Amino acid sequence: MLNFFDKSKKESETAEEKKGFFQKIKEGLLKTRENLTSKIDSIVTIGRKIDEELLEELEEILILADIGISTTSKIIEGIRQKAKERKIYDASQIKELLAEEVYEILQKDVEPFTLTSPMVILVVGVNGVGKTTTIGKLAYLYKKEGKKVMLAAGDTFRAAAIDQLEIWAERVNCPIIKHQEGSDPASVIFDGIQASKARGIDILICDTAGRLHNKKNLMEELRKIRKVIDREYPEARVETFLVLDATTGQNALQQAKIFKEVSDITGIVLTKLDGTAKGGIVVAIKSELNVPIRYIGIGEGIEDLQAFDAKSFVSAIFQ
Repeated sequence: MLNFFDKSKKESETAEEKKGFFQKIKEGLLKTRENLTSKIDSIVTIGRKIDEELLEELEEILILADIGISTTSKIIEGIRQKAKERKIYDASQIKELLAEEVYEILQKDVEPFTLTSPMVILVVGVNGVGKTTTIGKLAYLYKKEGKKVMLAAGDTFRAAAIDQLEIWAERVNCPIIKHQEGSDPASVIFDGIQASKARGIDILICDTAGRLHNKKNLMEELRKIRKVIDREYPEARVETFLVLDATTGQNALQQAKIFKEVSDITGIVLTKLDGTAKGGIVVAIKSELNVPIRYIGIGEGIEDLQAFDAKSFVSAIFQ
């Protein structure tokens, strides 16, 4: 069993680096932590035992934290089984059992995300979730790791999307391929691929339109883009990141379900986690879709998009 309350530093990073990284996540998840832990602490009174009444109260807290009914039921059943198997009766240990259950959900079937070259990342998501900003921050992250990055402005539906992406390209000092508003998105990606090959680019990050009101058009557009990538860049590894706004809660989960229907989503980026007290949506999305959470946004700064680490996330909420 992982000890989420152990403050010892076992990782290879220096204590200072680890502290800075963890502190950022802890501060970013402050609202979620205060919401969850204060409510859990209120039901864990001295001398209370783990019984059905306590589990029902915990169930209500988790549902209100946007973990969702089905995921909450799974967690409660897991706690019930673990408490029985380990003969744990004291309610004061409920938080540790809960942390363990959440960690197991977040870690299930997740392979570590590593950068390879060449690589194409398609970024999808509805307008307003922070898609363009996420692309810029990803470019910044990857450049810090020594990768040559290029952007492709594939959201040709909105002129503002092209302009915003161009601003980010200038900010992080990386090249951008763009066409005029209304151009064929697949042709932008085609040009991005050719330019990437010619310039020895490691990672091509492609923006896409986020029109959910016409699912058929979106599906056709994404399918066409993917066909171009597979034909023109077969040697490239392709990832599709879905950007979701954590503050929209269950609505974000519904968006994720729709996008998963129309595209092969390989990772989730959750933005604005610092702006919500219901960060439990992270757990709900991973549990219901079994798509790995790759990055979380915990602030507005360029370095506030962090690679998601399940243990750090769980520790930051329950410690």
